[in-house]
Amino acid sequence: MQIQDLPYPDPGTPDARSGPRFLLWLFRNQLGGQLKSLAWGLLHFLAVSGLPFCVGFAVQAVVDRSGARLAAAGGLIALCGVCLALGDTMLHRTAVTNWITAAARVQQLLARRTAHLGSALTRRVAAGEVVAVSTGDVEKIGWFVEAWSRFAAAALTVVIVCVGLLVYEPALGVVVAVGVPVLALAVLPLLPRATRRADVQREKAGRATELASDTVAGLRVLRGIGGEELFLDRYRRASQEVRRAAVHNARMWSLIAALQVLLPGLLLIGVVWRGVQLAREGRITVGELVSVYSTVMILTYPLRHFEEIAMAYSFSRPSAKRAARVLSLERATDSAGSLEAALPKGDLYDPATGLLAPAGRLTAVVCGDPDAAGVLAERLGGHPCGDGGERPSVLLGGVPLDELPLESARTAVLVQDKDPVLLSGSLRDLLDVPASGNVPAGEALAAAQCGDVLEALAQGSLDAGAPMDARVTERGRSLSGGQRQRLALARSLVTDPEVLVLDEPTSAVDAHTEARIADGVRSLRAGRTTVVFTSSPLLLDRADRVVLVHDGEVAAVGLHRDLVRGEPRYRAVVTRETDEEAAGDLLRGGLLKHVDALEEIEETA
Repeated sequence: MQIQDLPYPDPGTPDARSGPRFLLWLFRNQLGGQLKSLAWGLLHFLAVSGLPFCVGFAVQAVVDRSGARLAAAGGLIALCGVCLALGDTMLHRTAVTNWITAAARVQQLLARRTAHLGSALTRRVAAGEVVAVSTGDVEKIGWFVEAWSRFAAAALTVVIVCVGLLVYEPALGVVVAVGVPVLALAVLPLLPRATRRADVQREKAGRATELASDTVAGLRVLRGIGGEELFLDRYRRASQEVRRAAVHNARMWSLIAALQVLLPGLLLIGVVWRGVQLAREGRITVGELVSVYSTVMILTYPLRHFEEIAMAYSFSRPSAKRAARVLSLERATDSAGSLEAALPKGDLYDPATGLLAPAGRLTAVVCGDPDAAGVLAERLGGHPCGDGGERPSVLLGGVPLDELPLESARTAVLVQDKDPVLLSGSLRDLLDVPASGNVPAGEALAAAQCGDVLEALAQGSLDAGAPMDARVTERGRSLSGGQRQRLALARSLVTDPEVLVLDEPTSAVDAHTEARIADGVRSLRAGRTTVVFTSSPLLLDRADRVVLVHDGEVAAVGLHRDLVRGEPRYRAVVTRETDEEAAGDLLRGGLLKHVDALEEIEETA
């Protein structure tokens, strides 16, 4: 796989049982790239390590006044230089390719899992953690996958050089062969502590990222209530905790780096001291001493990769653990999904609350608790909403949504929550969603009363040749809340699902616009099942059926005007009555029923 071939047609099914297993799975899926990097790494490191032998050979040729051997040494040095340049260039090329492709594979897996889970993802994993995994963590995972082949090449080079020194000059080769493993393993006792410090830093950084993400998402609300300074102070404290953790972590890695400099220096001193003794005794030549000395000095280069792989693993392990946690998440209904038949049609029924939305009708649902309304709306879309799957599944045409494949369930029932997200891009891209094709974009925009929204987008995009080419900023931040709501509603209408569930779709628009939207939605969705969670009298008055849900159960069903007159709890929610007024209505209703009963008894007597 080359970088130009990305993205992968199929990134595969990851082993998400743990962080190390996930890293191993990534390594196996890039085995070809790892072998290429290993081969070029061996060429590079062996060429670097071969230079000292060539230099020692050249020095001895000068001592012996041998022009032929000096020329041969020059040729060998030139050959090592060519191999070094070629190996270094190709090693860098293959290493970067491995890094980028590994990171891209992880990002594809995360994007696929995010699309699979939908709104259930942020209910089980904090949004800031998802952002941290998909940005910083993928880079660290890619770093470890890429660094492994270079480490393997460096380790093989060290073994080959030590064996070569034992053959070339056994007296000094023994010192090097004993000392190099000590250098490589000396930092191992420090790695667990360094790993723990890296974990703490990563955890605090994730919390700070989550706080920043939540603050940016709610910036407009924070400005409205004057809470900017409060959240700024919170983020300042969180960022200082990250800084302190980073310094604490850096101290440990600086100690490891210092040992990687100190210990090779001590080995070098030992080799020189022993080599001088052997040279005085005439047991080795000057050229051999120079070769061994230069080789030990050069070995510090591949030994650096032992420190790098330890650092890469320490940083990537918690990142891989978080990525594996996200990738292991499943919908509660995935294991039960089995039906492959055509999409069911018919009434939408929730056995848990008794809510019934007849097929082809516009049903309005009134809940006194907005949070309960949001949970019920998600349930109607087939999401368990934290109930662990203990409550019975919603039925569509008598078929449980939990038994439908995920794609079928989402095609059959579309839920638009009260805070829909608009992605950046052109308006044409925004409305380019999976749809039946029966609802043109123009009709959907007209039904959602988006005329002024198109004008605002056109004014903000002077280079747009047509209104549909106008640009929508990230999350629609340049638009008002009502304009964002109407664009999201138009997008849902274009989709034209069998069942459309809308949660407070007009809470941010004025009454006149709301009335026109109600008429537009009713007309455009004629013959389709539509469920609207709202307390707006304008929407309720145009519904074919109004359902009052109280304390998690259906309390009343009827038309808006009848419920306003005869159901005090409904009237309290819709007309915003106080508790005292609602209690008075209940008391008057009870007295009237009591009087009617007495009159009925008297007539019977």
